[in-house]
Amino acid sequence: MNTFKLVTTIALAGAISLLTTSALAKERTKGRGAPGLPVIYVTSQDLYFDTILLGNLPYNGTDNFQQLEMDGPTGVQTEFGPRDTGYFGGRWWVDGNENGYMDEEDVYFLCPLLGPGRTEP
Repeated sequence: MNTFKLVTTIALAGAISLLTTSALAKERTKGRGAPGLPVIYVTSQDLYFDTILLGNLPYNGTDNFQQLEMDGPTGVQTEFGPRDTGYFGGRWWVDGNENGYMDEEDVYFLCPLLGPGRTEP
């Protein structure tokens, strides 16, 4: 992994963690929804899902990754979630070079959404 990808991945993991533990999050002490657990907003379902960052994935030249955007109510959002066509089970890509398409310069990782979703962060 080149230095750019490593730095981007570390920054992404930190951003997911920091953005989702804001004052918007309900106060919980253990289990799903606990402080420090990342939350991803799914726009097509208008639901929030807890998640866990499992690690980096190599780019395999296919389009079987779903784009994760640094936007939305929790700071991290995507269009599709569990049970939606277009959800790839938590195989995400972040457009690291901001060119609008998947390539070797982007960041790929596994971070599955943990159901059920909820209506508040």
